[in-house]
Amino acid sequence: MFFKPNTPAAAPAGKTLIGFNWIGGKEVEGDLPSFESRSPVDSRDAVGIFPECGERDVERAAKAASQAFKTWFQVPAPVRGDLIRRMGDVLAQNKERLARVLTREVGKTMREAMGEVQEAIDTCVFFASEGRRLYGQTVPSEMPHKTLSTHRRPVGVCAVMTASNFPLAVPSWKIIPAILCGNTVVWKPSEDAPTIAYLFARCMMDAGLPAGVVNVVNGRGPGGVGQHLIAGIDKGFFQKVSFTGSTAVGRVIGEACGRNLISPALELGGKNPMIVMEDADLDNAVQSALFGAFGTAGQRCTSLANLILHKPIAEAFKARFLEAVGKAVLGNPLQHPEVLYGPMINARHARLLCGGARWTDENRDDRVLGHIAHGAYMQPCIWEGVTPEMKLFHTEVFGPTVNLCIADDFDQALALANGTPYGLSSAIYTENRAWVERFKAGIRAGMASINNSTVGAEAHLPFGGLGWSGNGSREGGVWALDSYTQWQAVNDDASGHLQLAQIDTDYALKATYDRTHWDQL
Repeated sequence: MFFKPNTPAAAPAGKTLIGFNWIGGKEVEGDLPSFESRSPVDSRDAVGIFPECGERDVERAAKAASQAFKTWFQVPAPVRGDLIRRMGDVLAQNKERLARVLTREVGKTMREAMGEVQEAIDTCVFFASEGRRLYGQTVPSEMPHKTLSTHRRPVGVCAVMTASNFPLAVPSWKIIPAILCGNTVVWKPSEDAPTIAYLFARCMMDAGLPAGVVNVVNGRGPGGVGQHLIAGIDKGFFQKVSFTGSTAVGRVIGEACGRNLISPALELGGKNPMIVMEDADLDNAVQSALFGAFGTAGQRCTSLANLILHKPIAEAFKARFLEAVGKAVLGNPLQHPEVLYGPMINARHARLLCGGARWTDENRDDRVLGHIAHGAYMQPCIWEGVTPEMKLFHTEVFGPTVNLCIADDFDQALALANGTPYGLSSAIYTENRAWVERFKAGIRAGMASINNSTVGAEAHLPFGGLGWSGNGSREGGVWALDSYTQWQAVNDDASGHLQLAQIDTDYALKATYDRTHWDQL
């Protein structure tokens, strides 16, 4: 682990970390030239420098993972769980340091960054204990002297590809349950967040993870190491693929997995609705909408996109919401931890589809805090009168923008909420329990919140969506185990001779007695 002085203008932010790929338990260079991870907070800040991987690096990582699998899956699950507990301890010991790097590298506020590190810690704590609960079942047989049982078995080598908006929490959701179940991993983190990924790998090293169990390959997605990973599916390198990112790339991965009869875990985009009914606590709903739409600069797959307002309170809510947005402070999260959100993770995420503008030193006002000249800081954008006929209603923007839609009644509100091809997260604000129950039963989304935001996840609850938001796989909690294990049925016959189910079973067996004269009662 090496450091060098940062550029003079960015020296107060911290040093530049010189990172590596991690293959077969060794820190190695890549086949291609190195690339810099520049801070979106201030592009003069070089957070890290990393070697980019090529096709041969992916093959080496896959071979290292395959070799490690031969011994790792034989390690008792409680022992694997205890190693994950130690990983959580290392994360906890360095929580604030990791959060600061996370803020530097992806532009989150320190409050959100601390929460993300805590989510990774929670994931370790939860799955450490699951090492003692990888339960199967004992099933009664229809034959004598025969035992039937089921067992979770690891799938093999898992390719993991993650995005930049949650560069620590989401990888933990995938890697931790994968290795707990006895699998090995080849992980491609986002090219926008290699430094926090490297430090996560260092946490695994400090905890004593054996060589080859997790391998990290850095570089670009399209045209780079991500493309080589996808090609590795057809080459037989992987028995599982877990991906978080766009629906378009998810389809490509799904097609490759389908050709090879592999079941991928796909966590994709969202166009998440929140309904506010006439009896809602408007102040509570406004705060939820503010953070749901603009937290992390709207760069969450669960960010609020379509805000559906019941007509009787639409004007009152809009007035309060606009007032709250107008008071929200934005800007540099390193200099001002109190800001609602900071910059876009990468300037490519800042392309305006419509409306809004980029903050500059020329157009900034008192709500914009700190140095912003060297980052992509976007104004919040609110659209009124959006209907299902408009592209904006259906398109995932992945930025600080939200649509206001009007509904005449609950039925129309629910129809609007279900009116996009996505189905990730959803919310409703109401005190009417009948509406709550109808919403829970009728919303087509993998996650539903009642009087809470569309954003936010807990480590022990399933996370995932429907339709364009995913393929039905779930991350978090015991449900994640289904992605990284396959069921094995064991038929253990101690009778000493061949017994054939359904054939040698005497289902006609019964005792015979004198007939009961029911007709004489």
